Amino acid sequence: MDKKSRRLEEQLCFSLQSVSKQFNRMYAKALKPFNLTYPQYLVLLVLWEYSDQRISDIGEKLELDTGTLTPMLKRMEKNGYLNRDRLPDDERIVIISLTEKAIQLETEIYDQVEGCLTQLDFSETDYFSLIKQINALSKQVNDITQLK
Repeated sequence: MDKKSRRLEEQLCFSLQSVSKQFNRMYAKALKPFNLTYPQYLVLLVLWEYSDQRISDIGEKLELDTGTLTPMLKRMEKNGYLNRDRLPDDERIVIISLTEKAIQLETEIYDQVEGCLTQLDFSETDYFSLIKQINALSKQVNDITQLK
């Protein structure tokens, strides 16, 4: 970049923050019929893909600490989406598993979210290219912050 800009609309960090907030609103609308939030949807995605998980493993995958994750998981349990069970060998470890309700609603929830995404003007190639670019950017930023 040749030109340094201090204009808000030319800041990558602001563009990323803005689109993130807009995605959160879009997902909130799609997930409202299921009484789910966007972060709760992410927990379900992890469990649908990897099945039973320790809280720490979910937190690692979602980059969330247990202080943030635990209350969210308790609400999801209360709403019938998951079970929290302690390991008999080591009661400090809590295993999170899906309920039958969460398993049965997987396709319906995913289709609801997918309906939002199809409204975006992206080809499948553009969609996955954008994900690849964002992931590469995330890795670069993470590498920089880990150096300090």
